[in-house]
Amino acid sequence: MTIGQTASKTKAVLLAAAVLALPTAVRAAPADTYYERAFVVAADARCNLFAPNIEAALAAATAQARGAALRSGTAEAELAAAATRARARAGTVSCADPQLATVRARVDGAFSGWLRTPRMVFPGARRPWTANRVSSADASWRLQQMSVVGASPVAFGYAGKGEAHGLVAVVSFVGRSRPNAARIVLRDPVRVPRPWLAGEGLVPVSARASIWATGVDAADLTLLAEDRRAGEAWRFPASVATAIERLDPRETFAIEFHFRDGSVATAKFEAGDFAAGRAFLAMGLI
Repeated sequence: MTIGQTASKTKAVLLAAAVLALPTAVRAAPADTYYERAFVVAADARCNLFAPNIEAALAAATAQARGAALRSGTAEAELAAAATRARARAGTVSCADPQLATVRARVDGAFSGWLRTPRMVFPGARRPWTANRVSSADASWRLQQMSVVGASPVAFGYAGKGEAHGLVAVVSFVGRSRPNAARIVLRDPVRVPRPWLAGEGLVPVSARASIWATGVDAADLTLLAEDRRAGEAWRFPASVATAIERLDPRETFAIEFHFRDGSVATAKFEAGDFAAGRAFLAMGLI
């Protein structure tokens, strides 16, 4: 490839990125959208293009594009290769390139709207993640997915008061019996490096990793399902978030509630766009 061809291709990438990096872009194929957003992220890392809040919005949009590409059937290996190409291309662009300035201006303009967005729903194949950036003195959900075990509703995600929030599972069990322990179970990437999408979705017991809850309290009323008056809030360590983000968005993880009689109640969840939801929250409360 000649120098002129390289320059022309770089310009085309920059102009495409100026459009495809926008959060509302739908004209491109999901894999192409992911590539262009990954390119902008890499260019920002190299040239420090955006303020931290715009970087958080861009990270959310990039994670969202990755999830959409995987759900559309794009292979994980193809997306990894696309990210590598995006970083390589960004490494060849001058930070003083006027087209990069165009990308910066358009991304700033587009994502400034996200900064004013109080809530977002990140759809999944079966269950969505709902994100909420509205400041509240009462306990509230910041990022939530709903599930059920038997007749008992279970919610999982980030919840808390004000700026403080942590990972919790809130459950309202029907009847008097209450669990004495809870844990997250999900694919162990050491034992099974590839996404597990077979059967009912949850990886076999022999290939699971587990992370136990660190404690339990009575749940705040504002965190309960609409028709419930009491429930428990099980607290989980921050390492759970990293473990979920390692999953393919189409994968299933579960929360097991263990009872004194040896029985286990299992609520299933979808990894989905958990990473995108976390990045959306990183923009801060409004």
